[in-house]
Amino acid sequence: MGEQVDLCIAPLAIAGRVRGARPTQQDELICLHAPDADARLLVLADGMGGDGAGELAARAVIEVARRVWEQGSWREQPGSLFLEALLQEAHRELRRLRDTLPSGEPHSTAVALLIKGERACWAHVGDSRLYRFQGQRCLEQTRDHSVAQLKRQRGESSTAEQHKLLRGLGGEHAPVVDHGLAMLRPGQAFVLCSDGVWEHLSTAELAALSRARDPQAALEQALALVVRRGGEHADNASLVVARVADTGWIRRLLARMRSVRRDDVTA
Repeated sequence: MGEQVDLCIAPLAIAGRVRGARPTQQDELICLHAPDADARLLVLADGMGGDGAGELAARAVIEVARRVWEQGSWREQPGSLFLEALLQEAHRELRRLRDTLPSGEPHSTAVALLIKGERACWAHVGDSRLYRFQGQRCLEQTRDHSVAQLKRQRGESSTAEQHKLLRGLGGEHAPVVDHGLAMLRPGQAFVLCSDGVWEHLSTAELAALSRARDPQAALEQALALVVRRGGEHADNASLVVARVADTGWIRRLLARMRSVRRDDVTA
């Protein structure tokens, strides 16, 4: 590809990012795992703001994610409540960061996925996306908080402001966070990505990526394709792929089989 891919790997999850044609990297991501609780937290942030503020903003979002994960409130809290608290704390952190900078306005998008046991929760602000796949089929896709999305909903044509965000972290007001929830099934997968990816890869291409036999090679090839399609205007690009383990389904199947055997013995 001619460009270094920064990788982050956790059980059943892999993430990577490239700088593209941009002079700086304003995308950040993290994959966190707690094996004792069968839990994973995946977070992607796309920073914005001049004079280096975008880089600092995205980094701050990820540091907040790491901190609240280590505090362990997710072990007791409902997943959606934990993610809401995470993103609101990230927003407050960016507001505090703003007061320390001589110039620049630190803002960021964020999309976060918490997989715990047999349930997945996700939350997002801005235009970084989450897709949920079952095989080749896209079951869900988050809705961008952008002018472009609003115009699509209204059936209006694009304008020069189509990339403007309507929601984000670090603004004057606390963000309204969108949430999703799903029970996990064998064969499901999740893809999180920044706009630098979804502008150049179709939903079908992301579905194929989520099913690849070699996830790392597939992710690196997908990022190479993004950079090639973006050309001299290629944006920072970040991708996270998480797959669902079949262990819960297997446990339930074995439990049913044992129950059938007991019934046969007592009959």
